[in-house]
Amino acid sequence: MAAVHGRFSRSQAVIQNGAEVDCEDKNGNSPLHIAARYGHQLLINTLLTHGANTAKRGVHGMFPLHLAALSGFSDCCRKLLSSDFHIDTPDHFGRTCLHAAAAGGNLECLNLLLNTGADFNKKDRFGRTPLHYACCNSKSQCVFALVGSGAGVNELDERGCSPLHYAAAGTEGKLVVVCLSCLCVEYLLRSDANPGIRDRQGYNPVHYASAYGHTLCLELLMETSGTDILSDSDSHALISPLHLAAYHGHCGVLEVLAAGLLEVDIRTPEGRTPLSLACSRGHQECVSLLLNHGAHTHTKDYTLKRTALHAAAMNGHSDCLRLLINNTDTHNSVDVQDANGQTPLMLAVLSGHTESVYSLLSRGADVEAKDHWGRTALHRGAVSGHEECVEALLQRGASVCVCDRAGRSPLHLAAACGHTGVLGALLQAANALHTHTLLIDNHGYTPLHWACYNGYDGCVELLLEQEVFKKTPGNHFSPLHCAVMNDNEGVAEMLINSLGSAIVNTTDTKGRSPLHAAAFSDHVECVSLLLSHGAQANTSDTHTRTTPLMMAAHNGQTNAVEVLVSSAKADLTLQDTNKNTALHLACSKGHETSALLILEKISDRNFINCTNTSLQTPLHVAARNGLTVVVQELLGKGASVLAVDENGQYHNTVTHTPSNSHTKEGEGCVAKIYANLSPECNHLSPDNYCACLSTHNA
Repeated sequence: MAAVHGRFSRSQAVIQNGAEVDCEDKNGNSPLHIAARYGHQLLINTLLTHGANTAKRGVHGMFPLHLAALSGFSDCCRKLLSSDFHIDTPDHFGRTCLHAAAAGGNLECLNLLLNTGADFNKKDRFGRTPLHYACCNSKSQCVFALVGSGAGVNELDERGCSPLHYAAAGTEGKLVVVCLSCLCVEYLLRSDANPGIRDRQGYNPVHYASAYGHTLCLELLMETSGTDILSDSDSHALISPLHLAAYHGHCGVLEVLAAGLLEVDIRTPEGRTPLSLACSRGHQECVSLLLNHGAHTHTKDYTLKRTALHAAAMNGHSDCLRLLINNTDTHNSVDVQDANGQTPLMLAVLSGHTESVYSLLSRGADVEAKDHWGRTALHRGAVSGHEECVEALLQRGASVCVCDRAGRSPLHLAAACGHTGVLGALLQAANALHTHTLLIDNHGYTPLHWACYNGYDGCVELLLEQEVFKKTPGNHFSPLHCAVMNDNEGVAEMLINSLGSAIVNTTDTKGRSPLHAAAFSDHVECVSLLLSHGAQANTSDTHTRTTPLMMAAHNGQTNAVEVLVSSAKADLTLQDTNKNTALHLACSKGHETSALLILEKISDRNFINCTNTSLQTPLHVAARNGLTVVVQELLGKGASVLAVDENGQYHNTVTHTPSNSHTKEGEGCVAKIYANLSPECNHLSPDNYCACLSTHNA
């Protein structure tokens, strides 16, 4: 603290009381570093007198001399220069004290180090000399001194940049700083700096001046190299100076460049023009200047085939858009399409730029234009939910019921995305025109289906207020199926209250009820809701005669199984087309918990031993899948261990287990089945048993 504030007398007292002069802070700086940074000359004297180490490294491996030079304290630098200190010793980044002095810009410090023998061409880890640092920070006096000492003006760093590149980029800030950058550029050019040198990306100093908006520097470079540098055929740069100026909105630079070019519609590798970039960034003055120099508004890029109109519209730059529209020749130019058939109006609506939408509509943009998928601007408004844009389109007569290639209208999309406000506006427009004819998409789904599937209560409520949506059947996989499939209990209850409890037993084309859908997805609240409104728990589909319980058991939906066997008292004896019961199905997929829930409700031994079309009992299936607990429960309830399947082999229950017999579960099943073999089974001799096993192993 004494070093930070330069408390000379207090620091003496602290040292005399045993303080360590080379102690470090969290950055590794010693008191000498701190004193050098803040220019406390008397404190430096005290520290040096008490043996402070001038060669001690601090933050980033810098010496106290680095910090004094960087901060411009020449008297401190003189005191820190000692006979045993090598002046060109670098920090961790390879920067010497001369680099620090050049960056700081104090000419006295710089000259002191130069006169002491500092190497003015020494490079840091990035290949930069002190001249690079002076130019980067617009320290013109240091630039003069370094160049006058013989520093190389065309030395390149690791990025291929010369000092002129850095001087052209300059330092953004006040006018005086910009003027200093110009002085650096001018002096370097007079000292034979080459303005045609390109960095590794192919950019020359003109690119840098254009990107950073330094008009005066650019003019100096153009005076020296001429306009030929703008159309250098050897340049490997991906974009031109004109593009850089347009993108960053440097109107003054743009004017200088445009005046030196015959063609302003230069392309990037992607086909973007300067006008397109200026429009995408909203630089109105640049757009106006480029248009005055003959830039074409309908030049398309190579990839998305978009024009400057698209760029302005999609980014909401309405001022730029109006300039472009006023400079178009034909009436239908505002409806130019990109590679996907999208017009500027579509992109403006999609992004919710209302002012741009009104600008395009005022110039006659076609609200019914379709893209390659058959979607209009209104489709996009329905998806994005921008109500003001939708209102603007409806005021211009946009069709509510126009369908895309999938048969979906804006009503479908608004309902699917849950945009209640937009859906209300669309319904109001449709009611006013009495157009509800196209309510079903290519898969038979109505807007009500989509709203129910995604669980948008507000949209469902709006749609149910319309009689037409109550009467349109659509896909037999009903809105209620959709709601319970995705656990949208609130929507399901709304449908039942509005359409009546009879809908809980409607079936799709395969005979599956909403209860099948809820059981399949294990949505217990929906299962309970349907059951409370009279859903039939034992209804079978027409495809495989599967009941809701079978569907839940087959998929291991334990919660649904529990509700169906306990609350709904589902019939456990029902069989599917393969004569599998729910117990067979639960065991076949290894769903032990579901199987045990079903077993709790079974006491009939005949049912325990019922077989499917392969003559397999639940014990066969459970043993094959290694369900040890289930096997034990089945045996306890009287399952026969001598059941014969379709292969006609005795003890096939045992021989079904070898696939699992090497696992702990499989061994457990085998052991429990063997334990239940009756000693009175004389026909099961050791010879028969060994033959049975050897046949299976073969």
